[in-house]
Amino acid sequence: KDLRIQRCGDCRTFRHPPAPTCAKCGSFASEWAPVSGRGTVFTYTVIHHAVHPALKQVVPYNIALVLLDDAGDVRLVSNVVDATPEEMRIGLPVEVVWDPMSDGGFVPRFRKA
Repeated sequence: KDLRIQRCGDCRTFRHPPAPTCAKCGSFASEWAPVSGRGTVFTYTVIHHAVHPALKQVVPYNIALVLLDDAGDVRLVSNVVDATPEEMRIGLPVEVVWDPMSDGGFVPRFRKA
């Protein structure tokens, strides 16, 4: 599995979320470029209260904004799956892991690097 981020086919600027045109140059050309999946926690929050019964088993959990190392200014909203609330910090190095879903797909999450 590769983590791929949309990139302008003309000026090569990465963009997320995906869009039909490039915000930098206006081009309609685009491609899905593989990236390393490595990055750092840009910011995060720790959830202590389950807002839905399905989440009762997993609190506390984190929601992290991960700045990817090799995708310009692209940040992904995800989780750091192996970090306790005490271990979470801005600047924490992370790498992508793939969480399998019941429908056969995968969700990108992160672990401490």
